[in-house]
Amino acid sequence: MITPRTRRLATAAAAALFLSGCAGGGDGGTQQPAAGKPPGAVSQAEIDKAMQTPTELTFWTWVPDIQKEVALFEKKYPAIKVKVVNAGQGEPQYTKLRTALKAGSGAPDVVQIEFQYIPTFTITNNLLDLRPYGAEALKDKFVDWTWGQVTGKNGEVWAIPQDTGPMGMLYRKDIFDEHGIQPPKTWDEFAAAARKLHAADPGVYITNLAGNQAGAWMGLLWQAGAKPFQMTAPDQITVNANDEVSKKVAGYWGGLVKEGVVSTDTDFTDQWFQALNKGKYATWLTAAWGPVFLAGSAKDTSGKWRAAPLPQWAAGENKAGNWGGSTSAVIKGTKNPIAAAEFAEFLNTDPESTRMFASEQFLFPPTKALLEDKAFVDEKPEFYGGQEVNKLFAGISDTVSKDFTWPPFLDQTVSDWDETVGKALADKTDPVAALDQWQQRITSYAEQQGFKVSK
Repeated sequence: MITPRTRRLATAAAAALFLSGCAGGGDGGTQQPAAGKPPGAVSQAEIDKAMQTPTELTFWTWVPDIQKEVALFEKKYPAIKVKVVNAGQGEPQYTKLRTALKAGSGAPDVVQIEFQYIPTFTITNNLLDLRPYGAEALKDKFVDWTWGQVTGKNGEVWAIPQDTGPMGMLYRKDIFDEHGIQPPKTWDEFAAAARKLHAADPGVYITNLAGNQAGAWMGLLWQAGAKPFQMTAPDQITVNANDEVSKKVAGYWGGLVKEGVVSTDTDFTDQWFQALNKGKYATWLTAAWGPVFLAGSAKDTSGKWRAAPLPQWAAGENKAGNWGGSTSAVIKGTKNPIAAAEFAEFLNTDPESTRMFASEQFLFPPTKALLEDKAFVDEKPEFYGGQEVNKLFAGISDTVSKDFTWPPFLDQTVSDWDETVGKALADKTDPVAALDQWQQRITSYAEQQGFKVSK
């Protein structure tokens, strides 16, 4: 799962790998599928043999206590041992992974990768296409948009979804009630509520839009229907970071920030946590992992929060973006592709394993089965006044567009966002003009890396 601590990555390390194929590796015996077989051709007999062959897999992940899920796999396949390594989260892990891939040794067999970073590692030919190992058959187990995040233009399956972050709105019911505000259904209503609330109590803001949080911004663009990045060929990309949809989003938020009715505090700091507990923010526009996170971080406000969908750009619409989520991917250089692929599949489709992710690590599930499981969706946490928050976000998950895609140099893109749009928000200047700067930076960087760029 992506977390708020994930930020920019090491751009220089990424650039060294662009447009070049690199191979990773794992340890253990050889389990390559028969030469020349097309996708889907690995036989059940080959799989059975591989899963009975003593093998050690190395798995890089940042999920706490994931050894419990791994133990389920090892119980089913006692010949396979999985070495779990926490190589860091976000920047630390990706930097180490790039280093190992460039060196040609030391990479894991299976690695946790966030949705938005899959193109960064497929453009360098580092991930194994899982179709030969039966991954195509898993499509219907997952929410449609999540499957779209892990598949390529030619049908490649680059990873198996593990968790997601469909976006909604957590709000302080007590603050809304005090000021006669109903949960806004449109962004126009949200803006009106922001002005009303701040006029009545200058110490309270309807929300905080952090200038250091590109993930939330991408989710808001996603909801609005923006398509800032579209790969049209392995060496061609269309960049529309300053199109009309994006300018609509930037103009809206820039206006509220300039009016002073939305704050732009740096998030996930001590001051931000204190502000949540003290009622400085009446809402948090967050992802499906937010409810559990908030319940642990703002305990003083238990019972005061509720959840609702994001406001919509047009009345009657029902659209959401996504902020976060991760996958299990297999490194192309693994010596044990069958065992690695089977492990990635088991971890994220086995009913007991997926239920454990949701109930013990509180990851929001991408599997349809769990999103329809009454034991999961009917939970009524006291923190949210007994509201069935999981059920709400399960419904929101179905409204996330399948069309949003990521550039193969996301670390640079995020860095440039921080220094343009993010800075404009923090400085209360013009984020619409900053979009033009962001567009130019992305375009220049892509061209420097050898991409043909169009708009």
